[in-house]
Amino acid sequence: MKRREFVEKAGVGVGAAALAGLATSGHARASAKAGAQHNHSPISGPLATATVSFGAWASGINRRPNLGAAAGLANNIHALIPNEVKIKAGGTVNFIIAGFHLVVVYDDGTQPGDINTAILVPPTNAPAPPLINDATNRIYRGIDPTILPLLQGPPQQGPVGPPAQPVLQDRVEVVHFPNPGTFLVICGVLPHFNEGMVGYVKVVP
Repeated sequence: MKRREFVEKAGVGVGAAALAGLATSGHARASAKAGAQHNHSPISGPLATATVSFGAWASGINRRPNLGAAAGLANNIHALIPNEVKIKAGGTVNFIIAGFHLVVVYDDGTQPGDINTAILVPPTNAPAPPLINDATNRIYRGIDPTILPLLQGPPQQGPVGPPAQPVLQDRVEVVHFPNPGTFLVICGVLPHFNEGMVGYVKVVP
C-alpha cells in the first residue's frame, strides 16, 4: 500500500473512532442526566416520611351517595392536621386530601404574609372559587381540583344555583423534600387560604 493511501485510510479510521467515542461519551452523559431523577439514596427511619390530612370530612354527616364539599356547606374541616410535621432531607410528605383543596408548597422561609393573593387564576372548570397563582418561591403546585373525574349518581344541590355533578375530590399527593428548611404549605383555594388553611414541613439534615 502506498504511504498516501495508508495515511488517508488511517485518518478515516481514527476520525471514525473519534466520532464513535464522542457519540458514546455523549450518550453516556445523556443517559446519566436522564437517570439522575431515579438515583436517590435509600432513606428510612421515623423521619423518612410523614402524613398530613389536608382537609377532613366532618363527623356527623352522611355523604351517601355522593355528597361533596361545596361553598356554604359546613361539611369539611379546612385545616392541615397536624399543622407541622418533621422529616429528614430526602424524605416525603403524604398529603391525604379530603375535599375541594389545592396543595401548594413554598420554599424555605416563606410566610403566609408573603403570598400575593391578588395573583389568581380561574379554575379550569367553573364555577368554583379562584385559585392562588403566586409563583414566587413556589416549589410545588398540586392538581386543579376542578379537573378531577365526576362522581356517579345524582347531581348535588349546592347553596345556590341549579344542582350540579360533583367531582371526585379525595386523593393523595406525595411530595419529595430534598433540602433542609421550613417549608410553607397552603391550600391554594383562595377562601380557604384566607381562613388560615396553612401548615409547615420542617426538613432536617
